[in-house]
Amino acid sequence: MKIYSKYFYLILVLLFTNIFIACKSSFNKFKKTATTQPNIILFMVDDMGWQDTSVPFWKEKTNFNKTYHTPNMERLASEGMKFTQAYATPVCTPTRVSLISGMNAARHRVTNWTFKRGVSMVAPPKELQMPLWNLNGAQPTDSIERSVHITPLPQLLKNKGYKTIHVGKAHFGAIGTPSANPLTLGFDINIGGHAAGQPASYYGTDSFKNKRSKEKIWDVPGLEKYHGKDIFLTEVLTIEAINAVDKAVNQKKPFYLYMSHYAVHTPLQGDPRYESKYLAQGLHPTEAKYASLIEGMDKSLGDLMDYLDKKGIANNTIILFMSDNGGLSAVARGGTKHTHNKPLSSGKGAVHEGGIREPMLVKWPGVTKENSTTNSFVIIEDFFPTILEMAHISNYQTIQKVDGQSFTPILKGNNLNTNSRALFWHYPNNWGPTGPGIGASSTVRKDDWKLIYYHINQQFELFNIKNDIGETTNLAYKNNHKTVELAKLLGNYLRSVNAQMPSYTKTGNKVPWPDNTIVLQKLNK
Repeated sequence: MKIYSKYFYLILVLLFTNIFIACKSSFNKFKKTATTQPNIILFMVDDMGWQDTSVPFWKEKTNFNKTYHTPNMERLASEGMKFTQAYATPVCTPTRVSLISGMNAARHRVTNWTFKRGVSMVAPPKELQMPLWNLNGAQPTDSIERSVHITPLPQLLKNKGYKTIHVGKAHFGAIGTPSANPLTLGFDINIGGHAAGQPASYYGTDSFKNKRSKEKIWDVPGLEKYHGKDIFLTEVLTIEAINAVDKAVNQKKPFYLYMSHYAVHTPLQGDPRYESKYLAQGLHPTEAKYASLIEGMDKSLGDLMDYLDKKGIANNTIILFMSDNGGLSAVARGGTKHTHNKPLSSGKGAVHEGGIREPMLVKWPGVTKENSTTNSFVIIEDFFPTILEMAHISNYQTIQKVDGQSFTPILKGNNLNTNSRALFWHYPNNWGPTGPGIGASSTVRKDDWKLIYYHINQQFELFNIKNDIGETTNLAYKNNHKTVELAKLLGNYLRSVNAQMPSYTKTGNKVPWPDNTIVLQKLNK
């Protein structure tokens, strides 16, 4: 009996020892998972409007939402958080510089799109002379004229062990400057990115070149193995992105993928996988091409999400979805100009909502509530501190002053009064086309109110965005008190960041600050 008792106690000791080891192992595994840096995908679409999706970002589903087919955006929205009031700048390069630097455009001074070194690609209007803005873009060095010297976001991530992967459109700096190549900005890998802001062609059969032009500066670089093949650029970039990510996963390194599609930017060339379907629906031929570009982009998102599921890393991968400016509407589209983003007014190039309000989604597994929505304000420079916080990177040093504010509290469901914060836009430049909200201007949004100050004639527009999302009723000269209040707020901000103002061609005098105009003085009486 004593022998059996001895064995019984021995078995109990062994059993509890195994349980303790198992529990300790599980705890260590949990601890490791909890502190492991997450993978991060920033999925950036070019020129995608707030309405260019089957995901409704307004209080109701619109005809545009019913026209476009983006099932993978729907999938991402169901697994994460939808932002209904997310903002970028009116055109591409200022947005991308704000993203990679964390600076507001008024501070970094890359206030228009860049391309050729030392060249402003758009002439000023007759009445205005543009300031000496940073037309050579953002640079990792202080040796380039007319540029802003920054510590780039990818470099900070790379310094902390991330495999940094750039795929698609770069458009950070001019031809012949260091940042024309994303590798100089902290990316380990660059696939298809250079100084140009659009592809010469989306077609592999064209070798992603414009065969009718002798100029090669628009040709998408580095995709020679696909030249002559019947494959679309969006698909090529997705394949290459997954291959690059797979190598990082096999190396057991956290990755930052900047999946920056050229779509849906011009040239509006139909994705043959989807174009006929939209033609069959009766869409204008140009709009059918546009819709096919959107659906091809959405397939790319789905392919990436499927890959994460297949590799078993979806639960440790954050996905942020964003566009760099509003949908194109002033030129190159089918149908009536300035209507392609309704109920929003105008489109790309404008500081009206159609030019700056973007479709934004975030999935942060274990953090964001599934199928949730926030109306909190965010702006493109906020991505810089947010992504670093997501990556558990703190106490970092940057050459530039970071203006962005982390929106991780919003993602965590904290009820913050973020809409009491003022957002600012500064565009002392000429985009080219005309239309509502298009032109040299400075803008502030505070709470439900938005004030636009047009440089060319010193006139104001004041809208209550909550009550008038289409910006149809200008209240600037009816609500004097609010116009004066916001003009002072805007003027103080512009002076605080030493913002540049254009000059009048006839007199050479600088355009006055918004709170120093004769118009405002009259309103203030």
